[in-house]
Amino acid sequence: MAKFITSIFLTALLAFAAGLFAFPWWSFAITTVIVFASIPQPLGKSFLAAFIAVFILWGTIALKIDLFNEHLLSKKVASILFQKESYVLLLIITAFIGGLVAGMSALTGSLLRKSSIDLIKN
Repeated sequence: MAKFITSIFLTALLAFAAGLFAFPWWSFAITTVIVFASIPQPLGKSFLAAFIAVFILWGTIALKIDLFNEHLLSKKVASILFQKESYVLLLIITAFIGGLVAGMSALTGSLLRKSSIDLIKN
């Protein structure tokens, strides 16, 4: 349980830091691979920890930005995508996409660790 919580916080922290330094939006995937290649966990827990970390991070950041502009842009984008002004749905989809990319990156990191250990053993 300690590894799970540690990996959630470390993933969120490094994803936030990657975003601070004007790296591309997908740069958190690289930091997530590094975190889960370093912290051994089962594949399911790796995916879930990374998903939770980035889902909450991206959801919070998107909500903060959305509140500052009084839902102006998100309502317009939501009306184009969904044919209704559901900015909440847009925020959830945004967070879900970030969580999904992070989860896949965590699986990549965990499998990379497993394959490198198997390679060393043989």
